[in-house]
Amino acid sequence: MPVRWDGVSHDYGGGDVVRDVTLQVEAGESVALLGPNGAGKTTLTRMLMGLVRPRAGWVGVGDWDVSTRRPWELAARVGYAFQHADQQLFARTVRDDVVFGPRRLGKGEGRGDAVIADLGLSPHAGRHPYDLPAPMRKLVALAGVLAMQPSVLVLDEPTAGFDAELRARVVAALRARIAASVTVIAVSHDAGFVREVATREVTVEGGRVVNDTRRDG
Repeated sequence: MPVRWDGVSHDYGGGDVVRDVTLQVEAGESVALLGPNGAGKTTLTRMLMGLVRPRAGWVGVGDWDVSTRRPWELAARVGYAFQHADQQLFARTVRDDVVFGPRRLGKGEGRGDAVIADLGLSPHAGRHPYDLPAPMRKLVALAGVLAMQPSVLVLDEPTAGFDAELRARVVAALRARIAASVTVIAVSHDAGFVREVATREVTVEGGRVVNDTRRDG
């Protein structure tokens, strides 16, 4: 599913954090948003979920104008994994957390169980998420997003704190979804992850897009 930011600007009461950004991401693209901290990357991604409303401009997800939709509606199309997993985890077991979304959508719990197995979380399925170390909690939060089977995946620093083995699990899961035409947009400072997953790199500095490069593979 394509997404678009059209002339968006935003501030948090001071100067603009995002300045007149126009950017189109096609269905099935894998895009890394790069740039220094405070550049506006996370603000742009949160616009896709309606968590930030731009001061000016327009944001679209597929044929939806985001301004006309509530976050819970957008969640049917956009899966968002926050940088800090503790913002998303709430259930008493890993399994309950991961299957919650599909269960609420009436899609059954099989989606969640499949993702738990896919990400190697089965040995932890009965544990409380907060009994796990931070990298594993982050993996659980990602599993909950993947279980919803969104058309667009938005990931904020998805491999921060991961060792090579955990990162490999995430890379494999994302590659499988990209092959199935899921759109992936990742904010990341992990150069290795970007090389392995992204086919387009968009650099943001000072709230503006300063570079947009597509590459093969």
